[in-house]
Amino acid sequence: MLEKKEYANGQKVYVLEDEFLIYYYEDGTEKAKGPFKDEMMEGEWIFYRKTGELWQVGHFKDNKKDGRWQRYDREGQLEYDEEFNEGKVIKKK
Repeated sequence: MLEKKEYANGQKVYVLEDEFLIYYYEDGTEKAKGPFKDEMMEGEWIFYRKTGELWQVGHFKDNKKDGRWQRYDREGQLEYDEEFNEGKVIKKK
């Protein structure tokens, strides 16, 4: 999963420290961050647009969406709110 280490411009694609992973866009802006254990996304992850705005907040279990996922539009308004169980949608709000 963690293969490409740098963009062509030298910017790091990600930084992994103490089981916490941060992904970056090519310009160095944060793309996503959250716990990364045993080569898998776990727990709460936060995703950002290239502009730095919050895009999604969701939970992973064994690299699959699990629990509540919320996505926001460009104005910061809630766009969708869903519950997942092992990668499958079980409830939409």
